[in-house]
Amino acid sequence: MDRSSPSGDRLGAVLESVRARVSRQQFETWFRKIRILEAEPERVVVGVENAFFRDWIQTYYLEVLRASVAEVMGGRPEVAVAVAAPEGGAGPPPAPSSRDSEAGASAALAPRARQERPHGEHARTGTLIPDPRFPNFYSDVPLADAYTFERFIVGPTNGLAHAAALAVSEKPALSYNPLFLHGSVGLGKTHLLQATCRSLLEGRPDLRILYLSCETFANQFIQAVQSGDLKNFRYRYREVDVLVIDDIHFLANKERTQEEFFHTFNQLYHSRRQIILSSDSHPRDIPSIEERLVSRFKWGLVTEIEPPGFETRLQIVRAKSEQRGTRFPEDVCELLANQITSNIREVEGAIYKVASLSELMHRPIDLALAREALRDAAASSRRQVTIESIVRVVTAHFGVKAVDLQSKKRSRSVAHPRQVCMVLARRLTGHSLVEIGGHFGGRDHTTVLYALNKVEREQQVDGRLKDLLEALAREVRSV
Repeated sequence: MDRSSPSGDRLGAVLESVRARVSRQQFETWFRKIRILEAEPERVVVGVENAFFRDWIQTYYLEVLRASVAEVMGGRPEVAVAVAAPEGGAGPPPAPSSRDSEAGASAALAPRARQERPHGEHARTGTLIPDPRFPNFYSDVPLADAYTFERFIVGPTNGLAHAAALAVSEKPALSYNPLFLHGSVGLGKTHLLQATCRSLLEGRPDLRILYLSCETFANQFIQAVQSGDLKNFRYRYREVDVLVIDDIHFLANKERTQEEFFHTFNQLYHSRRQIILSSDSHPRDIPSIEERLVSRFKWGLVTEIEPPGFETRLQIVRAKSEQRGTRFPEDVCELLANQITSNIREVEGAIYKVASLSELMHRPIDLALAREALRDAAASSRRQVTIESIVRVVTAHFGVKAVDLQSKKRSRSVAHPRQVCMVLARRLTGHSLVEIGGHFGGRDHTTVLYALNKVEREQQVDGRLKDLLEALAREVRSV
């Protein structure tokens, strides 16, 4: 519809009114493509792309739509939602009929709009992009040249994960299937996933590999349902030789997406295709995930990557500094390995900071320069509060389990500690509402905002709650 026409003007105004009433994600998912099919004083008909879209809006957003239409058009017109074909658009192309058709496979895997990006840019776009170096590889992020098995520093805390990934790269679907890697942020999960993909592609360039985030899988599933394009979606994911999914814990609280992934997993597994998954936690600790999925995740090998010890961190500092072109003096390497203990990404950040200060100040890299470069980082790390530390303190005080706070449980014995955690996370960390909600079972920002407002009101009338929050905050800062 032409937005400059009278109907287009009304549609634009209605959309702006809707935008003010729902979250950004809800608007982009359900309202961005709606059309006004009929606009009379007594009746307004809104057009959507398919029946699933229509039913969802009628069930969950009809009142929002009615309020927005009334605000724009005045009065209280009846609002109906109807299925309408996209303007000027034909239906989706049929899925290829044969798995062995290479041309068909490429068409199914290829994104609708191929967006070229420089290699080494790691931000995920949510769009599957081809890699000109590997014609059978599709991903939402290019393979990084630094992520190879040769550059992965092996130590006692990641040795099993490295050996398993290497075995899979040599014998896909025969060694460990599925391979499930879990561990905290910045410990090398992505490095191993990409190294496995690269090794497979170099050894077997005929293999069709799909590597993407679980969020991209979920978003593409929603889009396929909305557009009636499930046939192509299923072909894309179920007819590859290797499926690699990063951050599989994103499935938490997504029942329909879990159902789809369950059937995708089954078809790949029974067709002897390799499945590789990563998560920030063990399968049993992912909240609100179906037991049948947890069981399947454990069919192969589940292995944890833990924070590296001093010797491994020292090797990492040596290797990373050499990769920058200058190996740091041994006493500087030991300082960095001693001071940065949480994860590899922070080690890399510290190396970059020392090297940058040396270049800017035209000074040699020595112990004095390193201490100067890391002074702010050391003070910051001592002051830094994490959501994990908040959860440890709050769960100990209330006698609940951390996994309960990420579950769907709504009893006061769980909901209240969860809300306290959200309040403290908002006060003591720099995380956004979305990030805080994501930590507690994938809840959206409106849930976090509700918790903040609720606790704020309660502490105004209950001085004991205010004192408790202050005491817990002091304990968290002292951890």
